[in-house]
Amino acid sequence: MGTLYKSLLLFSMNWLDAQLTILWVRLEVATEGNGLMARVLSFGEAPFIGVKMVVGAFAAYVLYRCAHLPLAQRGMKLVLGIYLALMMIHVATGFSALGWRAPETVVAYFGSLPAAFLASLS
Repeated sequence: MGTLYKSLLLFSMNWLDAQLTILWVRLEVATEGNGLMARVLSFGEAPFIGVKMVVGAFAAYVLYRCAHLPLAQRGMKLVLGIYLALMMIHVATGFSALGWRAPETVVAYFGSLPAAFLASLS
């Protein structure tokens, strides 16, 4: 995976995190876990998105420009790993928001998707 791709992936996951955070907060399913960003969110959605995008763009740019350094390479892997875990938390939050409390329900839902897809084709 190339450096530019990783930087764009980082920025995209940062944007998705911001959108999902606003969704969960507005639906009163969750709160912003970062105290500083929670304060920014209290001023409104636009400042929250703005700060999130500036910070995400800066991080992605710095890690892209310094990709030749071993520290930046490890940092990119670390940050992408953290965002991947955060996306899993967003998925779990979404399941909770839909009322799917038990893991069996989630597994059963995803297990039924292939059959539902094939049934829709016939």
